[in-house]
Amino acid sequence: MKALLLDAYRILGLDRQPERALAYMSLRRAIRHTIESGAVESGEALPSERDLAKLLELSRVTVRKAITGLVSDGLLVQRQGAGTFVAERIVKSFSRLTSFSDDLRARGLKPRSLFLDRGIGTVTPEEAMALNLSPGAAVVRLYRLRFAGDEPLAIERSVIPRAILPDPALVGDSLYEAFDRLDCRPRRALQRLRAVAFDAEQSRLLGLPAGSPGLFIERRGFLEDGRVVEFTCSHYRGDIYDFVAELNND
Repeated sequence: MKALLLDAYRILGLDRQPERALAYMSLRRAIRHTIESGAVESGEALPSERDLAKLLELSRVTVRKAITGLVSDGLLVQRQGAGTFVAERIVKSFSRLTSFSDDLRARGLKPRSLFLDRGIGTVTPEEAMALNLSPGAAVVRLYRLRFAGDEPLAIERSVIPRAILPDPALVGDSLYEAFDRLDCRPRRALQRLRAVAFDAEQSRLLGLPAGSPGLFIERRGFLEDGRVVEFTCSHYRGDIYDFVAELNND
C-alpha cells in the first residue's frame, strides 16, 4: 500500500503544494483517493504512522491528524494494538427483499440481536396507517439492537399485527425466520431511506460519537394478498453500510 499512497500523493500534486500548514488535508485526500478508487481492499492494513511520515516527509502529528479525520469519516478503523485498517463495509441491495440476518450470513458473519424492549399493545395512529389496521387493533412491538458477532450495527423498531405474530416470544434473532415458521414471510416491500445524525442515545447503543452519520430506513412488508405484515424503522451505521439499487430502462 505504501507505493499506492505515494503515487496518489504525487498524482494529485499534493507533494508540490507550498503551504505545508494544511499538509494533513493533502494526506487525507491521498488516502481517500486510494481507498475510493478501489486500489485497496476492505480490511487491508495501512502503513504505520512512522512509515507514512518517513515515506511522505511529513511529521507524525500531521499523519495522525489525517488518519483521525478518516476514522471519523468511517473510511478507516483503528484496532487497539493492531493498527489502522480500511473499514469493511456491508453492501445491502435495495433490489432484493432480504433480512438483516440474511445479509450478514451471506457475508459469513454471525447475526445476533439484543432485545431492548418487546411486548404487545394497541396500535397508534401512525402504526395503524402504516399497517392498514383499524383503531384499537393489537400489535407486537420489537425494539432490538442488531449485531454482527459482538459489533453493534443497527437499531430496529418493528411493529407487527398480532393477528400475524401472536406472541413476541416467537422471535429470536431473526423476525423473518419467525415469519417463515408462521408461513407469512413478506413477498414485497416499500422502503424509504434518508441520511441522519445519531442522537446521544443511538450513539451510545452503537458505540459511536454523538452526531455520527447514519442511515434511516423505513420498511413496510407485504404478503401476496396485500396485507402489511411489518412496519420496521431501522437506524444503520453509516460507516459500515452501503445501500445499492440496480436500475434499468425497461
